[in-house]
Amino acid sequence: MLNMLRTPLCELFGIRYPLLLAGMAGGPSTPELTAAVSEAGGLGTLGAAYMAPEDIRSAVRRIRQLTTAPFGVNLFVNQPSDDNTRTQEVQDKLNEFRKQLGIPDSEGNAIQTPDWFEEQFNVLIEEKVPVISTAFGVLPEPQMQAAKASGSKVAAMVTTVREALIAEEKDCDAIVAQGSEAGGHRGTFGAAINPMGANIGTMALVPQIVDRVAIPVIAAGGIMDGRGLAAALMLGAQGVQLGTRFLTSIEAGTGEAYRKALLASDEESTVITNAFSGRPARGIRNGFIEQWEASGKAPLPFPTQNTATRDIRNAAGKQQKADYLSLWAGQGTRMLTAGQTARQIVEEIIGQAAALTK
Repeated sequence: MLNMLRTPLCELFGIRYPLLLAGMAGGPSTPELTAAVSEAGGLGTLGAAYMAPEDIRSAVRRIRQLTTAPFGVNLFVNQPSDDNTRTQEVQDKLNEFRKQLGIPDSEGNAIQTPDWFEEQFNVLIEEKVPVISTAFGVLPEPQMQAAKASGSKVAAMVTTVREALIAEEKDCDAIVAQGSEAGGHRGTFGAAINPMGANIGTMALVPQIVDRVAIPVIAAGGIMDGRGLAAALMLGAQGVQLGTRFLTSIEAGTGEAYRKALLASDEESTVITNAFSGRPARGIRNGFIEQWEASGKAPLPFPTQNTATRDIRNAAGKQQKADYLSLWAGQGTRMLTAGQTARQIVEEIIGQAAALTK
């Protein structure tokens, strides 16, 4: 039965099962979760986009202490840019949330977001990370050449056929086709053209990409169990990527208020919002999103808005107030479970898919 799940993607990444952990930047992504998924036979991925370069190095070395299996690291390919002309206006609104949480106001000074991409990438090369994946674009040519020279495999997240063709042309080894059901930020390249990102469902997106590229396609968005894996394979994908499904796993760094909100949510709970980061992302609707939308204000560009709201999100986490957290999640949250390890989740999904692909 398991031979049916042994796709070429498994050979490409050196894994037993065609199942990838999404690189969820921020708190939920931990070395322990990454290693646990890899140890269980999938490809664990560390969401490192917001991490300082030396913190990435430490995390990669921790992963290697926990597993000898292949793993990946995900980075954002984006160029921070903001002329800071609207900083005071946005900070005035954000100060209303700060007052609600009892934390100090912030003034309208220029907000600086570290541009660590090159240094982050160099750490991955120096540490010989097996798989490098990117969101918001494809590795620039110098980095792509360096990755290939080091023996790393490269995957890019895409949300349209056009983006998939670009990823293939730029020499990616695999493509993650992200449907609009996916939680958090999706990998849309053309955010300026599509202000709320491309919103094509997984079932529609995957076969259209599969028909037009020759490299392996990995389905993502709304996939939570073995039925989703089996369906993705039927659509022509060679594997799946799951993020939301692992948010409530024991090894995830998901905070308690976040976990409770996830387990209390359903398929109608999430919305696509740019309120927290300045870039469209799917999360559970809460008080922050509602108040921001009611204000009619546009956020600062990504990642400036994300930097500006960080103190609010950090305080909310400490105070266990989910109404002020970015509760990133996909649309399949009714299928979440509490108290499972990442290994148990992987084994459950693979067992279900194996039974369906006899």
